Amino acid sequence: MMQQEGTILKGVGGLYTVRMADGTLLECKARGIFRKENISPLAGDRVAVTVDTATIEAILHRKNSLVRPRMANIDQMVIVSSMAEPALNLFILDKMTAVAVSKGMEPIVVLTKADLASADRAKAIYDTIGMKCLCITPEASEEALEPLKAWLKGKLSAFTGNTGVGKSTLLGRLMHCELETGDVSRKLGRGRHTTRQVELYELPDGGYAADTPGFSTLDIERYELVRREDLPHSFPEFAPYLDDCRFTSCTHRKEQGCAVCAAVAAGKIPASRHESYCRMYDEVKDLKEWEHPVSAPKKRPR
Repeated sequence: MMQQEGTILKGVGGLYTVRMADGTLLECKARGIFRKENISPLAGDRVAVTVDTATIEAILHRKNSLVRPRMANIDQMVIVSSMAEPALNLFILDKMTAVAVSKGMEPIVVLTKADLASADRAKAIYDTIGMKCLCITPEASEEALEPLKAWLKGKLSAFTGNTGVGKSTLLGRLMHCELETGDVSRKLGRGRHTTRQVELYELPDGGYAADTPGFSTLDIERYELVRREDLPHSFPEFAPYLDDCRFTSCTHRKEQGCAVCAAVAAGKIPASRHESYCRMYDEVKDLKEWEHPVSAPKKRPR
C-alpha cells in the first residue's frame, strides 16, 4: 500500500486533517499503537500516511513541541503585545522570547496599538539585539504589514498574546478577512464556551499560521519555564560574551569579571534585557528537575 508524507493541520475526536505532499487534504486516523505508547499526534507534526486506508503510520522527527498549546515543529513564535490597554510588560515579553529561543523557534515581536503610546523605545531594544520587531496601529495599512508577511512566508508560526492585544484581529488581517474581532473568531470556528484544538491555517503568501486559542503568558509561566543551565543561551545577545567570563561558574548576574555584565555596563546589551534575565534566573535557580512544569516524573520523589 502506498505511503506519503504530510503535515497535520488539526485533530478533532481522533480524526486528523493532513495536508499531503501532493497538496490534497486527507482525513486520517492514527494507529492504535500510538495510544498504547501514550503518543499523541499534534498539529504541525510531519507524518507518514498509508493513503489507501487513511492511516497515520508514523510521526516523523519533531524539532520542537509545546505542552500548551499542543503543537509541534514551530519555526517562529509571533509574540503580540500591546503598548497600552493592556500596557507593555517588558519582563513578560522577554520571558516569552526566551522560551521561544530555548525551543529552537525564532521569536518575532509585534507591538500593537502603537498609536496610543510611543513604541520607539521598546522597538529599539529588540532592534539593538537583532530580533525581529514590528510596530503597528489598529488602522495599519497593508503596506505596514508587509514585513510581517515576508517573515511568515514559508514558515509555521504560532501566534501568542494576552486578551486585548489584538492578536485575533491581526490574524484575520493576515488571512485576508478584514472583519471585526468577533467575526474573525466565528470564521476561525471559535465559540465563547467551546474548547478548541490548535489548527493550522494556510496563509495567502505561503506558510502556516497556528490559531492557538488561549495561548498566553499564563501558559508560558505554567508549562514552559527555561531551565537555569539553558537560560543564558536563551538570550542570544549574551552569546558573544559567555566564554569570556573570569569564572566558568559565572551566573552572569553580578559577579566580578562577568563579560555579560561588562557588556551591559558598556551599553552593548540593553539593561532591561539583563534585568529580565536576572528575574528569570531567580525564578528557577532553586528548582529541582522534578519541579519543572514539563518534567517527568510529575510527582515528588520519595
